Amino acid sequence: MANIIIPPGWHIPDREATPESVYFNRRAFIKSAGLGIAAAGLGACGQDFAPIYIDNDLPVDGSCDASPPTHPLQTICPSPTVNLYPANRNPAYEVPSRDLTDRLVAATYNNFYEFIGGGLGAENTIWPFVGPFTVWPWTIEVTGEAEVTGTFDVSDFEREFGLEERVYRHRCVERWSMVVPWTGYPLARLIQKFRPLSSANYVRFVGFDRPNEAIGQQIPGIYPWPYYEALRMDEALNELAFMVTGIFGEPLPKQHGAPWRLALPWKYGFKGPKSIVRIEFTRERPPTFWSDVWSDEYGFYSNVNPDVPHPRWSQRWETPIGTEEQRATTLFNGYGSYVADLYDPDLLTYIS
Repeated sequence: MANIIIPPGWHIPDREATPESVYFNRRAFIKSAGLGIAAAGLGACGQDFAPIYIDNDLPVDGSCDASPPTHPLQTICPSPTVNLYPANRNPAYEVPSRDLTDRLVAATYNNFYEFIGGGLGAENTIWPFVGPFTVWPWTIEVTGEAEVTGTFDVSDFEREFGLEERVYRHRCVERWSMVVPWTGYPLARLIQKFRPLSSANYVRFVGFDRPNEAIGQQIPGIYPWPYYEALRMDEALNELAFMVTGIFGEPLPKQHGAPWRLALPWKYGFKGPKSIVRIEFTRERPPTFWSDVWSDEYGFYSNVNPDVPHPRWSQRWETPIGTEEQRATTLFNGYGSYVADLYDPDLLTYIS
């Protein structure tokens, strides 16, 4: 169930938010992030993006399917809902104590094991390997304990629900973090569309399985593809749970989980599956990918918690990507006022 809350300490007042007239100068915003993407025909649904320009004058050749890509943001593919971007920023979700992560840094530092192609030590260098991945069209299969099931075009959800932008902290289990403006809509709205039955206690998410397009899925015997994750129903309906379709005012680059992924800012990043193709409503708690692969690490909940170490490292600090800074990790990644009531406080010292 969604929480009724008093605004948290890091909530930014409306008077301190960037004025819309400044923020929605789209070209100025993108230029300020260090990269320009010329936006041709924003009013035309499905219009291709113009070529990417670096420093406003050096074009990047090729399409979003180029293999390998020549630039990390070449992996933004034409979207059937491009006219919905950029979306209005929701001022209720801000991180005023932290600067936004640099847009290019965020596009070049990702965990997406389906595309790991550089061997050990290159886990975060994903973008050079995503070229063959086909993003559109994209459908989702909905099954299980719900009144409405079947196959749906995910772009229809964007049109039905509309899009908003939220600035969230993102904390990886590997102790790196970022602060980015996600575009999307609440997961609760999507779930309510399918009218889950009272017997639906959990929501399971399954990723794609396309070894011909994803080099990491071509390696036999290491990981049980496709990727799968799950939430308890009350977690899934929490207002922070966010279906993400874009970042930095544009549709998602492939390495960020295009065309849609899940953001759960109070949990470690691996709890937010990318490029989802199936949603299942279940009575019993389903297994999760990393719990099956490495059962001695984090379990079903995997909430950010400085007092629950990883078996091989402490979680008391984190490093924002693009910096050498060390920051103290906070319980629930700083979102406790939204989610703490979902969990038994007596279990927080060991729950994972």
